[in-house]
Amino acid sequence: MIANDLRVDGFDVLTTCEPGGTPLGRRLRATLLETEENVAPMAELLLFAADRAQHVNFLVKPALAEGKIVISDRYADATVAYQGAGRGFSPATIKQVVKLATGGLKPDLTLFFDLPIEKSLMRTSSRNDAGEQKNRMDFETADFYARVRECYLEIAQKDSKRFRIIDAAGSIAEVHQSALAVLREFIGPKVSA
Repeated sequence: MIANDLRVDGFDVLTTCEPGGTPLGRRLRATLLETEENVAPMAELLLFAADRAQHVNFLVKPALAEGKIVISDRYADATVAYQGAGRGFSPATIKQVVKLATGGLKPDLTLFFDLPIEKSLMRTSSRNDAGEQKNRMDFETADFYARVRECYLEIAQKDSKRFRIIDAAGSIAEVHQSALAVLREFIGPKVSA
């Protein structure tokens, strides 16, 4: 929704996601998330890193070189939160893996859509009740998600110039307007070439 708004504003926007933004990434996503097999935490960490390396090198960097705005659903902070805080990998290991996968590329702006754990779990349950396909991460515990959320909030506090917290408890329209306002303030008006 925000990408469409930015396009109307005259910006060239690429939307993507992790995992799964490239053909290889889509296969890795299926391997990681659409399996009932137990996945070793180290295998999970490295597969997400492999997806990110492919994503950065073959999609994100070329788009940035063309002057596009790249909006990615998840990026390196997800590894810090999910595999670091969630799975318990050391900060040093996470930092090393993230640097290898990204080559040091960091976003200019990160939006964290914050939602209390209880409400998040209710939304996940209602999506599942509506017939949406569950993935392996949908079966994590509330404690796991509490660690992940707390980590995101810590990152936001430490890197407040890059991070913005969006209250995700409202309606889709309300959350959309909040995110769009932050993006428009950050980007500014389109300047004609």
